[in-house]
This record gives sequence, structure tokens and C-alpha cells, in this order.
Amino acid sequence: MSARILVAEDDEKQSRLVRIYLEREGNAVHVVADGRSALEMARANRPDLIVLDVMLPYVDGLDVCRILRAEGSDVPILLLTARSTEEDLLLGLDLGADDYLTKPYSPRELTARVRALLRRSHTGGAGAARPGPLRVGALELDPARFEVHVAGRPVMLTAKEFALLEVLAREPGRVFTRAQLIDHVFSLDRGVLERTVDAHVMNLRRKLETDPGRPRLLETVYGRGYRLADGTGAGA
Repeated sequence: MSARILVAEDDEKQSRLVRIYLEREGNAVHVVADGRSALEMARANRPDLIVLDVMLPYVDGLDVCRILRAEGSDVPILLLTARSTEEDLLLGLDLGADDYLTKPYSPRELTARVRALLRRSHTGGAGAARPGPLRVGALELDPARFEVHVAGRPVMLTAKEFALLEVLAREPGRVFTRAQLIDHVFSLDRGVLERTVDAHVMNLRRKLETDPGRPRLLETVYGRGYRLADGTGAGA
């Protein structure tokens, strides 16, 4: 698949390597070296995916991610970070990033993550089968259009949030363990933490539920995992 990818990386050697590998995949790659330029290019050119280093001059990568999500952008974002603590990684996901790689990383793994994110996004599935909409209570999820509505209200999701919700919506009422959700949604990420799933679930509840503290749609089954309530809807 070919896509327009914005790479924001201030290390010239790293950015050149990332460009080479992504262009080998047939992508059009634009590289910037600071967060301010990343915001400007993301707004002006609407890339299909952003590879975003956390430590950038002027505006850091986490703020770039936060600002773009606050502006309503649903572009898939892959964070590159030298910060390997669980709290730092969960913060990036909480701000709306779809995935992350910790440095040092393999360029081949980066291209695999990019392919996976593009497949999950509305820009990456042009040649794939186009499944019909899923309806569970007040929730409607359309994989072909990458659209979600709750009681008629449109909801903006990241690629990973959409993938997680789609897994649950295909079998409403079924309890999925965190390990099962990792296998379905984060299959390339062998080291992904169970708390990563929790972070995405919390983000989904903020967007879907009338009262995220008392969820009626995305339920926790204590000691087991999560399920999408069968026949009930947030906002009802």
C-alpha cells in the first residue's frame, strides 16, 4: 500500500534511515526536524500517518499529538521514544497516539508497525474487503468508512481505539481478556503491556460513554477483562 507519511525526527541519521525504509514500501515521505513544523505540515498536507519522535525542538512530540487530537485529527500516530518507563508510554497513548516504538528499534519493525496502522485506518484499506456496519444498541461502527456514531453522534477515534472497539463489537456480550485483546489488536507488539489495553479502554469510555465513571457500553468484568454490553448504548 502507498501512503503519505510525515516523519518528525530531529536526528538526521535516524530520519534518513526511516525515510529510506518507508520509501522502499512505496510511500511518499516528508521529513521535518521540529514539532512546530510537524504541526504545520500535518495541518496543511493531511498525511495518512505520522511517525513522531517524542523529543523534538520547539514543540515536543507529546504536545504535537495532544494538539492534533484536540483539533479533531484522527491521523494514525506512531511515537518514537527513548523513554521506556510504563508511565511515559501510557501517557503517549492517553494523549491519543496509536502505537509506539522505543529506541533503539529495528527499521523493519517500524515498517511493519506502519503497515499495520495503515491497514487499520481508513486510508489503508482501499483494496481490502469492505465489511458492513456493526450495530450494538446505540453504537454504530462502520469499518469501511472508519466511522463511529453513538446515538447518532459522530465520535472521532484513533486507529488503535477503532480496532479495539471493532473486536468487541463483532461479539457483543463476550468477555475478552486483556491478553486476547492484545493478540487481536497489538499482534505485532510482543512486549505490549496489559495496562496499554486499559489506557485505550479509558480513552474509549471518555469518547463513548455519557458517564465514563459508570460505563454502560464498555463494561469491565472484574478478574476477567472487558466486554461490549449487548443491546445497551452509551448516551441512552
